[in-house]
Amino acid sequence: MTFGDAMRQWREWQQTPWGRLRYTQAEVNLARHLPPAPSTVLDLAGGDGADALRLARRGHRVTVVDRSPEMPAEARRAFAAEDLPLEAVHADLFDELPGRYDVVLLHNALQYLADPAAALRKAVSHVEPGGLLSVIAINRHSEPLRPATMGSDPAAALAALDTDQARTGTFDQALTLYSADQVLAWLDGCEPVGHHGILATTGYIADNARKHDPGFFAELERLELALADRVPYPPVARFLHVVARRDVG
Repeated sequence: MTFGDAMRQWREWQQTPWGRLRYTQAEVNLARHLPPAPSTVLDLAGGDGADALRLARRGHRVTVVDRSPEMPAEARRAFAAEDLPLEAVHADLFDELPGRYDVVLLHNALQYLADPAAALRKAVSHVEPGGLLSVIAINRHSEPLRPATMGSDPAAALAALDTDQARTGTFDQALTLYSADQVLAWLDGCEPVGHHGILATTGYIADNARKHDPGFFAELERLELALADRVPYPPVARFLHVVARRDVG
């Protein structure tokens, strides 16, 4: 798959109702913990800067890092279209970067990485003491629910119970999925301050066409925002969202 093909599919996903909700929920969840603007934000493996753009609109100073040489250019175009400042860097997640940041994002990356624990340690190293780390990943516990609900396939759901392996439809790549408990166990030197769910119901509603209806979508958004912090919904949401504060000592 060429970069252009992958980018086109990614853009299409971002514009779906569930894609838009994913970014809205991430922004709302994180806003509950953010320090006042202008804080410094580092978006690791930040792609085209879609998460960071929302924080820049709130007045935060944003740096986006991505290993793809094309993605920082995509981010620059998006920020320039809104006349917002951005530092975009072509670098690997494990590369050395100067300075520390008030907030570090590692969103939608863990499932693609060979060593997620090492990636989280690296992300924590970029956080100022007392600063925040925000982690979003596909939730392992959500995977069996999707074939059961979206595909009406209980056999596939049963098979998914005992594996952490999956594939992404957008990029057709192999994934390894993790739970929030696993992520939290890897966050040495941090105190968890939030465990949120993203798409607690949307990913399990089989009628995708109805999600495009503005009235239905508005009700769905209200429901998702209400469920994001309400037990028992975060542990089974499609995406886990963990926010942790780096220890001061």
